[in-house]
Amino acid sequence: MGKYTIYILLPLVVGLSVVSEMSNENEIKRLNEQVDSLTIHIDSLVNEIDTLQWKVELWDFNIENNTTHLLSAMIHIESGNNDSAYHKGEDAVGCLQIRKCMVDDVNRILKKQRSKSRYYYEDRWNRYKSIAMFDIYCKYYNLNSAEEIARCWNGGPRGMDNEITAGYWTKVKNRL
Repeated sequence: MGKYTIYILLPLVVGLSVVSEMSNENEIKRLNEQVDSLTIHIDSLVNEIDTLQWKVELWDFNIENNTTHLLSAMIHIESGNNDSAYHKGEDAVGCLQIRKCMVDDVNRILKKQRSKSRYYYEDRWNRYKSIAMFDIYCKYYNLNSAEEIARCWNGGPRGMDNEITAGYWTKVKNRL
């Protein structure tokens, strides 16, 4: 090979290398777009699964031989099914309109049961944690009937003795 051949072949090799590099970059870009698309699809499926799990949790909290959907009715009455609901006058927060005194009571119950779990006031905004606090409260106070659960949620552990909670129970019962 002569000296001039190198001068002719060198730009050709560099040109092919650039074209190859551009082709590789395009291929990488195309693959990244596919990965992003699949990631979005997977995220979407995860959200659907989360929603399905939430619905199962919500609808599984049935009272009286699985004939009613008490928790769903109470969430509707309390917040219109809105996790961001806030009642400024009572500082009641979230889907179940939990006040700070309820969080304190649930934490007292957990401490008494020697559980290391604790809830924070911010947890009232989280539907899953609100439902968990609701469950702890109902089990601790041995609330069994739908009326007992609704009235004691509305009026405290002695809610059944408070006539004011009867109106709340009527609203919940009508929603069932």
